[in-house]
Amino acid sequence: MRTLFPSESCKEPQLNIINPQLWFQVERGKLSKFAHQSPSSIESLIKVPEPPILPVYKPVDYVEVLAQIHEELESYSPEEKSNLYLLQYQVFKGLGDAKLMRRSLRSAWLKASSVYEKLVFGAWLKYEKQGEDIISDLLLSCGKRTNEFGAIDVASEFPTDENACSLDLSNGIYNHLSQTVSFLIGNEKIPCNRHKIAKLSAPFHAMLNGCFTESISDEIDLSENNISPSGMRTVSDFSETGCLNEVLSPSILLEILVFANRFCCEGLKDACDKNLASLVSSRQDAIELMECALEENSPVLAASCLQVFLNELPDSLNDQLVVNLLSSLDGHQRLIKVGSSSFSLYSLLSEVAINLDPSSDTSVLFSSQLVGCASASRQKVVALHQLGCVKLFRKEYDEAEKHFEASLKEGHIYSVVGLARLSHIKGHKDWSYEKMRSVISSCTPLGWMYQERSLYCDDDKKFADLEKATELDPTLTYPYMYRAASLMRKRDFELALVEINRVLGFKLALECLELRFCFFLALDDYQSAICDVQAILTLSPNYRMFDGRVLASQLRILVREHVENWTTADC
Repeated sequence: MRTLFPSESCKEPQLNIINPQLWFQVERGKLSKFAHQSPSSIESLIKVPEPPILPVYKPVDYVEVLAQIHEELESYSPEEKSNLYLLQYQVFKGLGDAKLMRRSLRSAWLKASSVYEKLVFGAWLKYEKQGEDIISDLLLSCGKRTNEFGAIDVASEFPTDENACSLDLSNGIYNHLSQTVSFLIGNEKIPCNRHKIAKLSAPFHAMLNGCFTESISDEIDLSENNISPSGMRTVSDFSETGCLNEVLSPSILLEILVFANRFCCEGLKDACDKNLASLVSSRQDAIELMECALEENSPVLAASCLQVFLNELPDSLNDQLVVNLLSSLDGHQRLIKVGSSSFSLYSLLSEVAINLDPSSDTSVLFSSQLVGCASASRQKVVALHQLGCVKLFRKEYDEAEKHFEASLKEGHIYSVVGLARLSHIKGHKDWSYEKMRSVISSCTPLGWMYQERSLYCDDDKKFADLEKATELDPTLTYPYMYRAASLMRKRDFELALVEINRVLGFKLALECLELRFCFFLALDDYQSAICDVQAILTLSPNYRMFDGRVLASQLRILVREHVENWTTADC
């Protein structure tokens, strides 16, 4: 299962968890074994990073918030339920429960009231199931499940406006000179049925049957309207049959789409929009057509392009053209692209961007868009806190402080962790301690509050706070890691392993496996060490150890030299 970004796999860049060179030198015979190392060398080997500030929604009372969401699901209209399930997902994300998170996303997908929501939540579920393709294909081959989150026929999800092609022509001044009118385009004449062309739109109706010169003309020059002779013949055919030829090239369709927009031919525009949407089959197609879709107000084409971008997550966010198309939208363009589903779209995009690189420009762009799309108070809490975390990762401390304060003002108590950490970075450790103390005394105390306060006090108080944190929330990994590392420094090897095994007995956290791996290296227990590094690679094949400096796969190669005939199955 894919691990959640903040809590398990990522470390803040300024922290030095462990020095890999120390062990490498030991293995080359340049240093003595662990038992003979100085206390300072031991300490450098088993440093524990501070717990990261998670860019998630963490209410003080989960039960109250979930109960409120449940009540609202019972009373709100179907159109609002998907957003409530998204909020429920955010709550479960704060709890770190992947199974409940997926269940909420699936409910949001099932209750989607628009094609945009189907695209967003379907792509989100597909993204969450990365790495499970083999199991999914096996179940599919056995007839146990269907490919639920594959591409959908976007055009079929948009209803056809039956009134767009049937204008009321009863109020016209009809001339009886000729029922045929020829449109001049360059040196070519395209004959058309005057009555049927007039039915395409109100402007054509007024032009051909109103009080204009064209209404009594047999020839009308359209050379200045950027329509080619073949395009105009297609328009004439559409006026006769009500449908477009299926073998038209994209260039002709785009030409007709612009023409239809100019003359308000809604039926013709709708047909072009859907035909173009059916031609979007690759990311390059989507990039080339998305800009046109936004300029020409073509929702079907825009949705088809969006589907391609979303179904290729996270790879599509490595394409700067895609990022630009998704991030530089004003309110009107967002309405064309995703209807009223902007918040859910940017919730997905910002989460994927942060998982890729929390300090990237892309993370800032999508998190900022998320703040702009947030309307309800609970949406603002999620967006502001997340943007504060991104700014903190980028060391833009003033901006981070502003967003944490805004989130705290909206009622998100957990954002105080960001303010305390920023104050500590600026050298005001006492202020951080007092801030956390006041939070603990003013509301229901939670484990993360004591964990955070422990960072700003001396050893005796620190251990007391960490014990209290574990008592209130046994799932927090930092207290176990800190206690285990402290015992290791005191050479209480057995107790150190007992302490780290306490958390690994119910939670396979990558940072805890990494710490235990280092313990085993220090104790020359290579068989146990290779088991742990193999477990890490099973959970996260690209995991980097020692503060992100060394691939776990490289360490496995080095350790394997000390274990005879051990296969992956043995590990």
